Amino acid sequence: MDADVIVVGAGPTGLTLAHELALAGTSVLLLDREPARTGESRALNLHPRTAEMLDLRGMLAAAEDQSRVRLQTTHFAHMPVPLRLDGWDSRYPYQLGIPQGEVELVLEKHLAERGVTVRWDSAVEAVEQDADGVRVQVGGRWLSARYLVGCDGGRSTVRKRLGIGFPGLDARWFGTVADVVLRETGDGIAKVWDTKGSPRGRADGSFANIFPIGDEVFRIFYSVGGQVVADQRAQVSDAEVAEVIRDFYGEEADMKEVRWASRFSDASRLAERYRVGRALVAGDAAHVHLPLGGQGLNTGLQDAMNLGWKLAAVVAGRQPAAFLDTYHDERHPVGAAVLANTRAQAALGQKSPEHEALREIFAELLRVPEANRRLGGLISGLAIRYDLGGEEPVGSRLPDFELADGSWVSSLFHSGHGVLLTTDPAHADTAAAWAGRVDTVVVDRPPVAGAAAALVRPDGYVAWIPGEPLEAALRRWFGAPG
Repeated sequence: MDADVIVVGAGPTGLTLAHELALAGTSVLLLDREPARTGESRALNLHPRTAEMLDLRGMLAAAEDQSRVRLQTTHFAHMPVPLRLDGWDSRYPYQLGIPQGEVELVLEKHLAERGVTVRWDSAVEAVEQDADGVRVQVGGRWLSARYLVGCDGGRSTVRKRLGIGFPGLDARWFGTVADVVLRETGDGIAKVWDTKGSPRGRADGSFANIFPIGDEVFRIFYSVGGQVVADQRAQVSDAEVAEVIRDFYGEEADMKEVRWASRFSDASRLAERYRVGRALVAGDAAHVHLPLGGQGLNTGLQDAMNLGWKLAAVVAGRQPAAFLDTYHDERHPVGAAVLANTRAQAALGQKSPEHEALREIFAELLRVPEANRRLGGLISGLAIRYDLGGEEPVGSRLPDFELADGSWVSSLFHSGHGVLLTTDPAHADTAAAWAGRVDTVVVDRPPVAGAAAALVRPDGYVAWIPGEPLEAALRRWFGAPG
């Protein structure tokens, strides 16, 4: 075989998954249809939970170095009341403003340190699988592996070739996004990267918004009322962008050039299954939605962190293939929740007297601290809790905390292992048979509220606290001992 796992798509999801696999010693072949990395900014943020997960692998510092701004809040449907990101016991209660291209460079650098590089200009033409493995056709040649993961975007070839249903809502509304260089900007153009920008709107629903993203580059979103783009892949001309800027901003903004532009819509779809035999899908290949709240990149990267250590355990023979079903069981509801909240945000953005009344009432609700906190946790990913059985905090993320030696618990996860945190050394004796998969650390404080010990998965979610036998939880998540 050419590799243990073939990953198709070298965006943030594919890069993160390949890194997780390589970290666990799994051989991986990473393919991408493009001839080289484009460097396009595309997504612009890392949410708090994504920052925490990158920190678990020691990759956050490099991303922070490349970030342009820290945003202390996020939004829901651009309501006038911002969503707070604190109140979830996170070390990173803010969004990092960073273009997707910079995130990809950080991830690719760490992946290369594991000996994996992207095989560019490798479009997948066909997919086959049987009981023993998978095969993909690239340039007329067949490549084989034990498993395949499609991280190849909303129009995923892998998903289509697998015959995975992709039900949802067709596009009813279209918009355009572009990165532009402006020669001049007036007082009405935002000079600071924030969640508001410089919005302009009209009664027919047409709007434009410009905000800076660094190095004299501005991001513009716009939609012209009544305009329907039959082909979302139709090229966005420089003339079109320039005309929109003149129309909405007049002399306040003078465009010099367009760096990148693309169409988007409010289409929302969710893969019926995230796994078919030896093949799986993740990121935009599994879920597409309106890009409100900047959730797409973050959801995909978190898909990869959930799947990577599980797939590596199956490849190594420590877990049966059915263990991969936990990926679908945990992440499919998360994808459904993202679609639900973006659809709700789209509804709140409608222009009618009824929708204006809805927005007014919703704004009042956002002023209620617990409602604001809950929605902030929803958008940021901090509120995610998997149904792993048992009461909280089982299934919830482990908040980071400082150890007696001054280091942080998050640093214990750099190896990609599970971690048993305990105040009782006796637990260490039980976990000793899982050495190399689970690292045991005796701590001087309860690792989670009300529990003297916690078994934490490699993706940072609590899998066990005292109640059921520790050995049973170790077997469930990390296979047989020895």
